[in-house]
Amino acid sequence: MNYKFDGSKVFFTSDTHFYHGNIIRFCNRPFKDVEVMNETIISNWNNTVGQDDIVFHLGDFCLGGSHEWTKILNRLNGKIYLILGNHDLKNIRQGYASRFELTSMQMHIEVDKQKIYLNHYPFLCYGGAYRNMWQLFGHVHTSKNNTGKDASRLDMLFPTQYDVGVDNNDFTPVSFELVKRIIQKQVEQANKNNSAENIVRM
Repeated sequence: MNYKFDGSKVFFTSDTHFYHGNIIRFCNRPFKDVEVMNETIISNWNNTVGQDDIVFHLGDFCLGGSHEWTKILNRLNGKIYLILGNHDLKNIRQGYASRFELTSMQMHIEVDKQKIYLNHYPFLCYGGAYRNMWQLFGHVHTSKNNTGKDASRLDMLFPTQYDVGVDNNDFTPVSFELVKRIIQKQVEQANKNNSAENIVRM
């Protein structure tokens, strides 16, 4: 299978948690109930992603059974590749895999010559980390005011890693070009910080 993609058609997202009412409380999402959450994320998705675009969903797609998964999938634009998250493993066995372009625990892809490792979880060590390979992830529900138990550990990640989850991206899929700009800024800031530390040591 060809894992090289045109960046103009590629989007990333994660942790939509469709039909997961408790996630609103767990992650302090700004929705009064699960129906409002579902409708907001679906609307944002379809206003961003075209029918022929490609979406890499990095896990924790939906809770519930056949009715819930089918109802959501029937409404979403794009060709969806699903990287399985911890909440997907039980449900995907019910026969939804055929609704996706591919389901996998991880993927290595290339978008406009940029190599990217996709996994539901952030890794402190992954192949290519020291050779400018990006890692995109979800799971940790990063937000602007993140004070959860993962907050301090996220400080240890490479500047070439980014949380594409909806909590970190206005509940909207992010384009390859936007991720590229974000990671470039993270790398620039990391280089400035390293330079400042070297000056202090001198």
